[in-house]
Amino acid sequence: MARWRAYHTPATVAEALSLLHQHKDKARIIAGGTDLILDMEAEQAAPEVLVDVTKIGGIDRVAQEDGWIVLGAGITHTQIENSPLLRTHARCLTESCGVIGGPQVRNVATLGGNVAHALPAADGTIGLLALEAEVEVAAHSARGTLHRWQPLLSIFAGPGRNRLAPDQMLHAFRFRPTGARAGNAFDRIMRPQGVALPVLGIAARVRMDATLRRVEDAVIAIGPAGPTPFRATGAEEVLTKAEAFDDDTVEKAIAAAQTQASLRTSKYRASQAYRHEMIGVLLRRVLQTSVERARKNDAPAEPEDA
Repeated sequence: MARWRAYHTPATVAEALSLLHQHKDKARIIAGGTDLILDMEAEQAAPEVLVDVTKIGGIDRVAQEDGWIVLGAGITHTQIENSPLLRTHARCLTESCGVIGGPQVRNVATLGGNVAHALPAADGTIGLLALEAEVEVAAHSARGTLHRWQPLLSIFAGPGRNRLAPDQMLHAFRFRPTGARAGNAFDRIMRPQGVALPVLGIAARVRMDATLRRVEDAVIAIGPAGPTPFRATGAEEVLTKAEAFDDDTVEKAIAAAQTQASLRTSKYRASQAYRHEMIGVLLRRVLQTSVERARKNDAPAEPEDA
């Protein structure tokens, strides 16, 4: 029995959006297909039309443009891992994408698919969130293709649900390069049961002051810690208000994150109590690593190749 009726490979964003507009709820975008095909096999999705966006020019690009690092939504996790530009400016993203599935999955699975699937534990999403990334949404309209940049968190509606209309698609992501005295990191705990199920993942980005003793700015992303990807704003505030980055500050930040996070028990992953404790373990690691990297990063070099 055929799983779908038609399979299209548009060469442009406009062509892809036209197909999505024409078929509306009967169509789905496919790139790597590592989530969608499993959903179809489990009868959680039944599209009649698949729109393969991997042939669209620039959909997998990584570049520096006008003070931003820009990633096409079709970039694979392997491409992210292997990019010198991203290893310099987005270690939390290369580290988070590097633990998704196995090599075969990372070779085809895309960052856009990871975000669009809208799971609160999505590793790539957590890495992007710590970088305060924006997402470019492309939309079909009578006036032609519309492109709009918006905050990453704005597209999430709940577990497995995004706010994209049937004739919209994710086109790209962007974030600012890592500057001097700044660093970021990611770590997670997982249960390898045939697939690498994330129990908890945390990414952090910090910027130190001129003395390298105090945190001037901090972003902490945790997942799963609620129905959508989650920022631990209470812990961020603890770090930036402290007079120094020390063990006491870290423990206060951990307590704030544990209080703010909405954790639950999953029979396939871990108990609420275990996840509560693991916030402490992982946040301590990623903060210490981020600060260590920031202190070594007085004048970050710009690699020539992406």
